Amino acid sequence: MPREALIALIVVAAVLLLIILMSGYVKAPPDMAYIISGIKKKPKVLIGRAGIKIPFLERKDGLLLKQISIDIKTGGFVPTKDFIGVDIDAVAKVKVDTSEEGILKAQRNFLNMREQDFIVALTDSLQGNLREIIGTIELRELNTDRKKFGDEVQEKAQVDMNSLGIQIISCNIQRIEDEQGLINALGQDNMSKIQKDASIAKANADRDVAVAQAEAAKEANDAKVISDLAIAQRNNELDIRRSELKVQADIKRAEADAAYEIQKQEQAKTIETQAVNVQIARAEREAELKQKEVIVRQQELSAQIERQADAEKYKAEKDAEARLIQRQRQAEAEKYEQEKAAEAQKAKADAARYAAEQEAAGITAKGVAEANAIKAKGLAEAEAMEKKAEAYRKYNGAAVIEMMVKILPEMAAEVAKPLASIDKVSIYGGGSGTDGGVAQVSGNMPVIMKQVFDTMTEATGVDFTEIMRASTYDAKVTKNINVSGLDGVAGSEAVSVPAAAVVTTGAVSGE
Repeated sequence: MPREALIALIVVAAVLLLIILMSGYVKAPPDMAYIISGIKKKPKVLIGRAGIKIPFLERKDGLLLKQISIDIKTGGFVPTKDFIGVDIDAVAKVKVDTSEEGILKAQRNFLNMREQDFIVALTDSLQGNLREIIGTIELRELNTDRKKFGDEVQEKAQVDMNSLGIQIISCNIQRIEDEQGLINALGQDNMSKIQKDASIAKANADRDVAVAQAEAAKEANDAKVISDLAIAQRNNELDIRRSELKVQADIKRAEADAAYEIQKQEQAKTIETQAVNVQIARAEREAELKQKEVIVRQQELSAQIERQADAEKYKAEKDAEARLIQRQRQAEAEKYEQEKAAEAQKAKADAARYAAEQEAAGITAKGVAEANAIKAKGLAEAEAMEKKAEAYRKYNGAAVIEMMVKILPEMAAEVAKPLASIDKVSIYGGGSGTDGGVAQVSGNMPVIMKQVFDTMTEATGVDFTEIMRASTYDAKVTKNINVSGLDGVAGSEAVSVPAAAVVTTGAVSGE
């Protein structure tokens, strides 16, 4: 068999099995018992729950479980224990016993019965038990204790019902009627006894009332006499007390009149004082009111100023926000323009860079040529400086002196330049000879020259005064000097000149 056909067969079988099981699904209500029998020896009972009935192999039967009311009648007059015929109607409430044994007995007797069938099946048995109990009880007891009678009927009938699987819940007597009307006669007898007892009770009550009335009258008269005596005594005491009170009242009235006048004067004084106090209080309240008005006015002005300040603050904030937004937009516009300018500048810079690169290439070539020329010029100048230095080394002291003597006129001319710029000189002060003003002006020149020599000596360390003295007659005749320390001018060799001292860079020594 192909695999597909086998699968299809299995599916069909499963569907058929499911349909069969679903068709056998049963669910019992709470007031009905379903009895499923057929396969097992002991039937399955379903009460208020669901179960499965296998189709074609099992069957389902119903058993009514709800409470049923059965009307029991004697069907005629039945003699009691005292041989009085009675006709009784009663109602019994029964149901199937749901215990396992009760279900087993009930399903044998009442299976698939309707409620009316139950009533018909149980009525005869209950009527028989009712008739049996009537024969064991007297009419008076039957009429006075109906509950006992119903309980005895239920107890007697329950023995028979147990064999049927039925449970009697209650049995109540509805009506009792006798054949001769003795129940009414018993009622009349009881009524006569009740009337007799009532008459005797009434007579006893009337007697007790008369006795009680007499005793009450005597006690009332005694009480009246005692009361009259007490009233007379109290009236006498009352008159005496009234007289005493009148005297006291007259005294009190006189005192009251005098006190009234005093009190009247005090009240007038008090009223005047209170009036003054009222005026003072009114003035104080008016002053307080004015102060409060001033405070309220101040608060109103403060509130108005605050509102105006808040409005101005709000306006300033809005103006500031507007200006901020304007500046932001302006900044954004400037930023946009700067970005565009930067882009243009970048393009321009790229072009300039390319041009500069081209120009740098030309400059580089030109610089190489100029460097070569400068190098050659530097070598020539160095060679000239070297020859010049060689010439300076060959100079002796006489040459140095000659050079210094040559620059003295230039120095004097520079010193005299400030005097040459003087347009007019006014000289105050008489005197004659060397003390005159003209002599003082002309005498300033040697002083200035000396100061120049002193300054150069301090700056260079060379004593130009001693150098000049070395050329004098006295220096040539009496002394010889060696001038050294002129490095870079006369070389490292000593120059022998007649002088009064040996000049060095910082000192002069004699031989």
